[in-house]
Amino acid sequence: MSATPIVSILLPCRNVVGTLDAALDSLAAQTYDDFEIVAVDDGSQDGTGELLDRWRRQEPRLRVVSGPPRGIVAALDIAAREARGSLLARMDADDVARPERLARQVEFLSAWPQLAGCGTRIRYFPRRLLRDGARRYERWINGVVEPEEIDRDMFVECPIPHPTLLVRHEAFEKAGGYREVGWPEDYDLVLRLWRDGQRLGKVAEVLLDWREAPNRLSRVDPRYGPDAFRRCKIHFLDRRVGGRPLVVWGAGPVGKAFARAWLDTGHTVAAFVDLDPRKIGQEIHGAPVVAPSDITRYREAYVVAAVGQPTAREEIRAALRAAGLAEPEDCCAVA
Repeated sequence: MSATPIVSILLPCRNVVGTLDAALDSLAAQTYDDFEIVAVDDGSQDGTGELLDRWRRQEPRLRVVSGPPRGIVAALDIAAREARGSLLARMDADDVARPERLARQVEFLSAWPQLAGCGTRIRYFPRRLLRDGARRYERWINGVVEPEEIDRDMFVECPIPHPTLLVRHEAFEKAGGYREVGWPEDYDLVLRLWRDGQRLGKVAEVLLDWREAPNRLSRVDPRYGPDAFRRCKIHFLDRRVGGRPLVVWGAGPVGKAFARAWLDTGHTVAAFVDLDPRKIGQEIHGAPVVAPSDITRYREAYVVAAVGQPTAREEIRAALRAAGLAEPEDCCAVA
């Protein structure tokens, strides 16, 4: 490691004594070595602090900041303020980085100077705990790789797995760093980078093993629930819509929930589009349900494809292109 490392790894820790050794072992085994680990012990009570102290004595690249429990956003903010590197990498204390992770990502950003940051493909483990939803998300997130695909699917889900993020420190600071805003801090950061015109990419390799567990923060904290994700999306989508009427393509559960959240922020929905002849002619939230052939009546509107299934999403995109709408200027997918 140089006196001023290139990469600073932000590692928040709270009560992770059972998984921390594996995470730190994976970082110590990286083929790229010009990095520091900034671990923030966020009020642990299970021996995490003592384990970090033992690691610090044997790993000179590890720096530890200890304090009372403040939450993951505060811990990340502390780590970012302590970081010295020109690149910031995320890592969770229960995940495992593949040996080539940092090398591949640093190489990727060197080859793509126009990008603000990048992620990687992931693999959930242990596989026996995976539900269908996690398997679908793994397939989706590993399929969204190119910067254009990431831009296109920005409002489906967060397209960069947070524990794989490597971001230029300057771009991170310009976007405002991490914020506590009542929805996922990682998605909030990615969307602010996007809002500022920054682009992101992804190394097309599985370089992180992402631990699945029923007590993961994203499974139990309401800040990572469906309602919080919708609030986050709508907050940033408002700029893209730009005051135009909104048409929601999809009168199923996803479309209805998205429209309800859009209405709750004081916006309006001009119409729903659906294939089901039983729904056409009805009203949802005061807006008419129309057939796909009627989409041309809403030339001034912005259309969101609000469906959960990727195949249905692609069919809607094809229909919108055929109707002369361009993505993302006139339409985009949400979920």
